[in-house]
Amino acid sequence: MASNQYMNASGVFPHLALTAELGPPRTECGVGAMMAWAGKLWLVTYVSHLSASGVGTGLYSIDEQLEMTKHPDSYVGTYTNRMIHWESNQLFIGPHVIDAQGKVRTVEDLLEVRICATMRHLRDQDNMVYMLGMEGEFYELNVHTLETTWLADLTVELGVPDHQYAHFKAAYSNFGRVVVANNSYDERDFTGAEAAGRLAEWDGERWTIIERNPFIEVNGRGDFAGTIFAMGWDKRSAILQVFTEADGQWKRYRLPKASHCFDHMWQTEWPRIREVDHERFLMDCHGMFYELSPWAYENRVWGIRPISTHLWVHGDFCTFRGMLVLGSDNASPHGGANHLAGEPQSGLYFGKTDDLWQFGKPSGWGGVWWEDCVTADETSEPYLMTGFDKKVLHLSNDGDEVITVRIEVDFLGNGTWKRYDAFAIVPGGYRHHEFPSGFSAHWARIVAEEAGVATAYFTYT
Repeated sequence: MASNQYMNASGVFPHLALTAELGPPRTECGVGAMMAWAGKLWLVTYVSHLSASGVGTGLYSIDEQLEMTKHPDSYVGTYTNRMIHWESNQLFIGPHVIDAQGKVRTVEDLLEVRICATMRHLRDQDNMVYMLGMEGEFYELNVHTLETTWLADLTVELGVPDHQYAHFKAAYSNFGRVVVANNSYDERDFTGAEAAGRLAEWDGERWTIIERNPFIEVNGRGDFAGTIFAMGWDKRSAILQVFTEADGQWKRYRLPKASHCFDHMWQTEWPRIREVDHERFLMDCHGMFYELSPWAYENRVWGIRPISTHLWVHGDFCTFRGMLVLGSDNASPHGGANHLAGEPQSGLYFGKTDDLWQFGKPSGWGGVWWEDCVTADETSEPYLMTGFDKKVLHLSNDGDEVITVRIEVDFLGNGTWKRYDAFAIVPGGYRHHEFPSGFSAHWARIVAEEAGVATAYFTYT
């Protein structure tokens, strides 16, 4: 058995670490995408930027004996896409297309594109797929001939500022739309001087911007549950956008941040929503794992439950031979930026899904208002409350008039809101409320009974 052949350090097998050469140039060696296919676990790695920025990475496969092989058609690049095209029975991973017998072909036209997503085609699903690059390059690809056709530059279509760094991270298609996520975000976005991030959709003819904030992931489970999930953030909290097929609408929810280490576009490598057990999603969002149901009863999200916090940078995670496999980005010299990292390397964790509950206890922070101008009777978006232990709400009045702030909770999770309490806050005033031990609900929201400038921020420990 493999466990007798190789050292297993709490689920990490050192012999399966992916390493890059020392260069020059010296770069990242992150695990960009993983997929069990044709009897093996296939992996692609990513470097900092295109082939010229790194050496020694590429396409790998791991068999059931945990023997790893680097494929001879490996190419150094930045690739984080994976998708099965069922009609042709092929795996798309990076610039490679792998059939059911494990034969690898390579899309030569896309070798120098930082491919971040492969999507099903809106009109010709038997023969075509879409491919998205991190710089906003949008293509369609013939799955048989591997011929590519340029469709759009999404930095132009979506108005990403010319001086901002486009950083498209994910895309997904279903219900007659392609949904893309760009997570451009730095000091200008934090201060409100600019809004370069995008969540947008395309119906095959016209692009529509859903939100001008950084988004990092879009996924769903086909037609199974009638939903699409997209996650991002702003300075207030993490954000979950949910599309429900039944009413054709997007709905916005707020979640805690478990770490501020994910608050820049370059530090989000690569939070994902993945089905790792049958009909169940895991969501890795801003340093916290969640259990996520694909269903949305009454067009509302049900079953979001925090699992654990972590500090890992997970490029991807999947199931292989009954194991949960986490792919990471561990040591990244990134040129000369990190003087304390030598060899670019990243490891793999092999365990089971329930192991995630042994990671850090769920905790985090985030708000619905951050020194925001609010109108009388303005209601905030729902903020997740369930699954945390100690809960505190911080309130401040940053305006010139008294504001009464009302707290409402949805303990059923179906949008039925009940009054919990209300607090009057004097101009320049602050107060906090500690929720009683054992108190919880699915969601909480805040209502301003008067206009003003207010902050409402939750801390869960």
